[in-house]
Amino acid sequence: MHIHDLIGIGFGPSNIALAIALDEKRRAGRHVDAFFIERQPEFAWHPHMLLDGAHMQISFMKDLATLRNPCSRFTFINYLHEKQRLQDFINLKTFFPSRHEFNDYLAWAASAFDDSCAYGEDVFEVLPEKHGDEVVLLRVRSRGADGVVHERLARNLVVSVGGTPNIPDCYRPFAGDPRVFHSSSYLRDIERVPQARRIAVVGAGQSAAEIFMDLHGRPGAPQVDLVMRARSIKPSDDSPFVNEIFNADFTDFVFRHSDRERAALLEEYWHTNYAAPDLALIEKMFDVFYQQRVTGDERHRFLRRHEVQNVRASADGIHLSLLDLNHRRESSARYDAIVLATGYGRDRHKTLLAPLAPYLGDFQVDRNYRVTAAGRFRPGVFLQGACETSHGLSDTLLSVTAVRTGEIGDALLAPAPVPDAHGVRQPVHM
Repeated sequence: MHIHDLIGIGFGPSNIALAIALDEKRRAGRHVDAFFIERQPEFAWHPHMLLDGAHMQISFMKDLATLRNPCSRFTFINYLHEKQRLQDFINLKTFFPSRHEFNDYLAWAASAFDDSCAYGEDVFEVLPEKHGDEVVLLRVRSRGADGVVHERLARNLVVSVGGTPNIPDCYRPFAGDPRVFHSSSYLRDIERVPQARRIAVVGAGQSAAEIFMDLHGRPGAPQVDLVMRARSIKPSDDSPFVNEIFNADFTDFVFRHSDRERAALLEEYWHTNYAAPDLALIEKMFDVFYQQRVTGDERHRFLRRHEVQNVRASADGIHLSLLDLNHRRESSARYDAIVLATGYGRDRHKTLLAPLAPYLGDFQVDRNYRVTAAGRFRPGVFLQGACETSHGLSDTLLSVTAVRTGEIGDALLAPAPVPDAHGVRQPVHM
């Protein structure tokens, strides 16, 4: 069986950027045989949140390559040039392309690596391959849509599986109910409840705000309740000095600190990335509610400082028991659909890599995103998008993707960490 130098699980922006970085190293004479496995049948980036009018919250210059190599042919600027839209984009006078356009850019970049990616396969297991008492390779097992199981061997692994929808406990019993769904599947699942006239959107972030505005503009004029525990919707702080926390060199600053100090940094800047819609979007929402007051037609409700106490399903809808935290009053409301804009978890890699846990411990990573392993474990296992607590808030964003993948590429080509006196392979610091 062929042995790959590297297998990447997932082929979203992070691993596409890695494929680009490794391709550029290959052109410079440093070859890594890399192969990627993606469970979607074709490339798609948050396909069910590609809402009309939705724009990026991050500059196009934080694309797959620019911050690492501005001369790369995979920059967003070169994409525009090849698509013959560069001059027109310049005339837009914006750093923030539409989400549709950025998705097309990502698909354009991914298409260059079609020969190095198996689409439509879901990796369900990674097993250690031993030689004597040492693990020398990893066996990656995936299942195609036809049920056929594929096995591949690799010397190294990069896990980039993105976030898993966060479903609060009170909604979990309704996982099979088409009337309750996560924002990640919004465009698909809202079509499954075409007669929905009363809809609750739960959450206070960008996705909640975008979905609220999308529902506001839909035919049939559904009534929407925006439900959140927060006192108000706070805008993302994208001022220059605050934005420095998303600079690549800030990763070094975060990593050098203790766990306690990192946690304090994450708490201080939490609202730069979470529950923080764009100010322009907040202003549009405010105008919607203001115009309701002008006309007296209160179609939507803003239920701030409301906590969901209980969820009940019946033939006539989904019933929420709500507690008004300001006045300590309880109420109930019936909805035809509930949209959970409740964020994502970032620990799916632990389940996927469970057979390797005896060697990888609690999945601590070094500066180059390599999981610290026992001495008898040779393969390098790298994580992308799962290192926020050690590397900072930018880890789950595009901000450092181009630079991070260059660092992972360098670590792959560097000598493996040497075991210490206790048999633990020490982190690579480059």
